[in-house]
Amino acid sequence: MSKVLGGPVTVFAGGLRPLPPEGQMTGMFKTQLRAPVWVGREGLAGDAQGDRRYHGGPDKAVHLYPVDHYARLVAAFPALAGEVGPGTLGENLSVAGVDEAGVCLGDVFALGACRLQITQPRRPCWKIDHRLGVSGASRRVADDGITGWYFRVLTEGEIAPDDTLQLVERPNPDISVARLWAVETAHRPAVDDVRALSQAVGLSAGWAQKLRQRADWLERHAEEGSPE
Repeated sequence: MSKVLGGPVTVFAGGLRPLPPEGQMTGMFKTQLRAPVWVGREGLAGDAQGDRRYHGGPDKAVHLYPVDHYARLVAAFPALAGEVGPGTLGENLSVAGVDEAGVCLGDVFALGACRLQITQPRRPCWKIDHRLGVSGASRRVADDGITGWYFRVLTEGEIAPDDTLQLVERPNPDISVARLWAVETAHRPAVDDVRALSQAVGLSAGWAQKLRQRADWLERHAEEGSPE
């Protein structure tokens, strides 16, 4: 299997900076790279994450955010017009013409000399509101499922601006990132769906554990009818 998904990539990396208004340190402020960069198991050379409990690590080494989602954010929050675009939400890779419905959990891509595997959606947090300066942006990202996703690095190597993502393996053709997010955010999803997703090839260890725990909870409360 070899298929190009989306257009050429734009590449971003950056160190830590304070996030207004409280000044928490964050790695969301990225600079567009114009030259090849090394990608290791922990991500791009020169890139940093502010809170390693929730960001970074081998299962969240590289973050991709589809460029087309910014138009949806501007439509929802007109004040963002001219203020947002590729790199704004801290992504490492920006690509047009692809979204969460068009990629699957566990997909393996060739990008430059690297091999990258999709591990999970990005779970939006309050920092998105602060980064954009608008209230409700994080909730809109979650509600609309315009989350982007993370990769683990299977093969280290250099990538360069304008490289393309070549799909080389799809172990879970029925588990799009959009479907995984829909099950994750459903109020009371089917236990069998949650259990099956927890065992999917390529899923990050953190998400696998949380899905197993949720499936266990749903089974224990199946006959009680109590709210989650």
